[in-house]
Amino acid sequence: MRIVFFGSSHGVPEPNRKCSAAMVSVGENNYFIDMGVQVIDGLITRGLPITSVKGVFLTHMHGDHTNGLISFLDLCSWYFKDTDPAVYIPGSVETVTAAARGWLAVNGTEMRPFRFFEVNAGVIFDDGALRVTAYRTKHIGISYAYLLEAEGKRVFFSGDMCHQGPAEDFPVEIFEKPVDLAICEAAHFSPVKYLPILEGQPVKKVCINHYSERFRQGMIEFKETRTDIPVVFASDNMEFNV
Repeated sequence: MRIVFFGSSHGVPEPNRKCSAAMVSVGENNYFIDMGVQVIDGLITRGLPITSVKGVFLTHMHGDHTNGLISFLDLCSWYFKDTDPAVYIPGSVETVTAAARGWLAVNGTEMRPFRFFEVNAGVIFDDGALRVTAYRTKHIGISYAYLLEAEGKRVFFSGDMCHQGPAEDFPVEIFEKPVDLAICEAAHFSPVKYLPILEGQPVKKVCINHYSERFRQGMIEFKETRTDIPVVFASDNMEFNV
């Protein structure tokens, strides 16, 4: 399983970091956690076929996690017509698809049928290559974290968590088995708030993603405290082979 960050910034872009989007590759298949950027640009730059996208999993509907979805649906409606991903929506599929259909109609595009699904807690996807389990979080009314399992590896994406910190909504049950990589946001609170949650847990590597520079000192403190495991800070185009 390979993870590539197309965007690693917080709620707004920074000079060298775009908004949230991460590609997960398993064999020849590609999947996305969030689409805060126009991912087709990145796929073409990397020489990857658009038809390789088999799933899109949105953590919540804030624009910095979803603004790229419209352009993806647009291009896949009139040009990359053979692309057929499963698209998982936190909240009302009807509301989201109506909004997307209306926006595409403004530029003269008729949105073709896509496989949209509403996210609910539990296992939501398993195509034989990748298994995705959703965990409800308290960031907003409807938001989720995801556990990805493939090729014998387990990768956790926190999405955005409760603004006061992750103590109330971090799904510690994911640690019933070792986690190879935990990708945790830090846009709304200092990363040090993860320390008591991760203490003594079987996690092999931590990546702080979607972070705000105002918590830079907390990022340093987190890394200095967890000297027992590798801690890295995400940047655009960073890759992990898990």
